[in-house]
Amino acid sequence: WKTKQEMADEALFLLLHNEMVSGVYKSAEQGEVENGRCITKLENMGFRVGQGLIERFTKDTARFKDELDIMKFICKDFWTTVFKKQIDNLRTNHQGIYVLQDNKFRLLTQMSAGKQYLEHASKYLAFTCGLIRGGLSNLGIKSIVTAEVSSMPACKFQVMIQKL
Repeated sequence: WKTKQEMADEALFLLLHNEMVSGVYKSAEQGEVENGRCITKLENMGFRVGQGLIERFTKDTARFKDELDIMKFICKDFWTTVFKKQIDNLRTNHQGIYVLQDNKFRLLTQMSAGKQYLEHASKYLAFTCGLIRGGLSNLGIKSIVTAEVSSMPACKFQVMIQKL
């Protein structure tokens, strides 16, 4: 059971995220929307937030053994703190590619499951891609993070680790 405070915090986070997305798109020029600059702005916001959050969440954590250990931390602790649940599935090819699957992604659950909403999903995933990338960056991992939705509200985040 969730407390009233937890429910209020969650509602505020969802509202803030929706306002952020709509604000970025409203203030954009037509050309910026078309060439993806809005997605980049949202991703950069998420990156900065991810850097700050990971710093806070790991200050009392023992050092991680390896890349996989860091990814497990992102899927369990980080995701639970931000989205109130763990990632449903983590897969890797053991060559620097990880796929994090969330079957009921919080930032998509308020959208309808209709196919017509799929094209708008990327707007609502950009911040989270940045969040993951920012968190990993502060743990010393350079990555490219993309997201894909095949059926709402499930989504997959693909993390490609870039070797330095």
